[in-house]
Amino acid sequence: MESYSKLLLQNKAWAAEMKQDDPHFFERLAKDQTPAFLWIGCSDSRVPANEITGTFPGEIFVHRNIANLVVKDDINLLSVLEYAVVHLKVQHVIVCGHYGCGGVKAALTDKSYGILDPWLKNIKNIIAENQEELQNISDVEEQCNRLVELSVKKQVYNLSLTDTLRKVWGEENRPRLHGWVYSLKDGLLKQIHEVQPPLAAKEPGQAADV
Repeated sequence: MESYSKLLLQNKAWAAEMKQDDPHFFERLAKDQTPAFLWIGCSDSRVPANEITGTFPGEIFVHRNIANLVVKDDINLLSVLEYAVVHLKVQHVIVCGHYGCGGVKAALTDKSYGILDPWLKNIKNIIAENQEELQNISDVEEQCNRLVELSVKKQVYNLSLTDTLRKVWGEENRPRLHGWVYSLKDGLLKQIHEVQPPLAAKEPGQAADV
């Protein structure tokens, strides 16, 4: 059996199981979507948003790219952000990186990756901004993982500068921005950064920057 045929068979089995558990699931899903979350994650096949958060279709609006970057002239990401924040009215935007990210590893080298080079330049800029801290980390894996965290924090900051967020924040106390990192080794998410809407009152128990 061809690998793609297996996907089609698994889809039929999944759909049947969902209908068995909840006969009206797809009927409700087809009517509309009202996700509370926008997830900006890495394209890595090992980091699927729904699976690692235990959520169902319709609960998370998802955008993924290499190394989960928020780039100011990326019309694809900006369109997703506009739709999610303005039209779907999500309450939270999550930027989720992951330890061992291939894009981050690539940015730490001097090797050329062809068409990927302009994209990876965004990570190289973060390296330059944090050069002293990163150079003081001798272990290559630890250095990469720290860069993953620094990049996630930077992407959250980049989000806060978008026209979409600034406009909505001027009118409403949403959405809240979160920076998370996923560990491939234990399957756990770690919150490392959070930004409240400017109009929102500060709440106790906010996550500290790491």
